[in-house]
Amino acid sequence: MSGGPGDVEIDITGDIDLPSDLKASSKSGFLMQLPVQLQLASPAAREWITRSRENVRPWLVFVNTQKFKVPPNAQRWSKRLAKNVDYFQSNYMFVFIGLIIYCLITSPLLLLAVAASLGACYILSLKNAEKKIIVGGHEVSLAHQYTAVGVLSLPVFYIAGAGAVLFWVLGASFVIIIIHASFYNIESLIGSDEEPFDLQMEQV
Repeated sequence: MSGGPGDVEIDITGDIDLPSDLKASSKSGFLMQLPVQLQLASPAAREWITRSRENVRPWLVFVNTQKFKVPPNAQRWSKRLAKNVDYFQSNYMFVFIGLIIYCLITSPLLLLAVAASLGACYILSLKNAEKKIIVGGHEVSLAHQYTAVGVLSLPVFYIAGAGAVLFWVLGASFVIIIIHASFYNIESLIGSDEEPFDLQMEQV
């Protein structure tokens, strides 16, 4: 500013620095509102999920019925089983996940119980973003709060039939994987039975 002899020049240019505690609070609040699974997932878990998605074989190849063939003997069956499990392991994992989703969709009570549990975890994350929860003079971490929600949800899951659903999913997944891995002629994709298994996988 400029003016008469009595005026004072004030420099108002520059950046405004927020206090460090306010920055940390804003960052913490933002992170708490992220999906819970993204916060809890370790780098190793995220890497494993990414690698599994990248290793999914083409589904048209996976479900190609023309590739199904009865193994001639027990020895060939055991080798084929191991090769198929190794080659299609990511596909089998997504089959398992698909069965879980199917059970949740077809079980409204179980779906409601899962939604209530996840909703409770989300509310806790919002509460912790505003103020830490203190019990008996000790701060309760968010991980311990999630654990408490999980423990308290167990009776609800039991009433909703989660145990039966879990056994059904495990049983159905086992049957599907065993049937597919036993009859899928993997030799037509990765080579003949005469080659060592490790050599065949390297060629793929």
